[in-house]
Amino acid sequence: MTVLEDRIAMAESDNTSTLDDMFERLEKMPVPEGYKVEIVEGTVYMSPQRDTRWEIILDIVEQLRTKYPRKRVKSDVRIDYPGHLNGFATDVTVMAEGAARTEDGHWRHEDVEFVAEVISKGTAANDYGPKKAAYATAEVPVYVIADPYQGRCSVYTEPKGGDYEVETKVPFGRDLDLTDTVVGLALKTDEFPRD
Repeated sequence: MTVLEDRIAMAESDNTSTLDDMFERLEKMPVPEGYKVEIVEGTVYMSPQRDTRWEIILDIVEQLRTKYPRKRVKSDVRIDYPGHLNGFATDVTVMAEGAARTEDGHWRHEDVEFVAEVISKGTAANDYGPKKAAYATAEVPVYVIADPYQGRCSVYTEPKGGDYEVETKVPFGRDLDLTDTVVGLALKTDEFPRD
């Protein structure tokens, strides 16, 4: 089957496709180097990994590593979330202590304690919309969106009924005080670059 035929088959498929089927097809396609691929509400998104995004992701990971062992901090690892065909490759994820992969090799969304997404222009609506709703539905305790275009972070806590009850906006340069959350530390944003 050619790439075009495979894409047509994917587009024409009905809702009986599973995330595993979709990701299996994607693995056979020539995804350009340096692109992140994820599925949000059944739609495939490819985002280029820019230096600005990578610097913020790495900064967050390095700060989390002062508290968490390497095996609990993930980046760009597929985790399936509630909702219609949601297979996210979150920029930064912290798993609960003792979390283990399922028999099919996936991490469970029930074991996610923290998620951070760094905005890309083309997929920003996903991070603020369906992904935020999926994280809240999954009861992820802390969700952070770092937005280099606006130069600020949005921190969402207290998930309830498919939404977050508390939203805090913090400009780059001020600390994200997560000491009273499951994260238990403050993340510095003074070195987060802007776009």
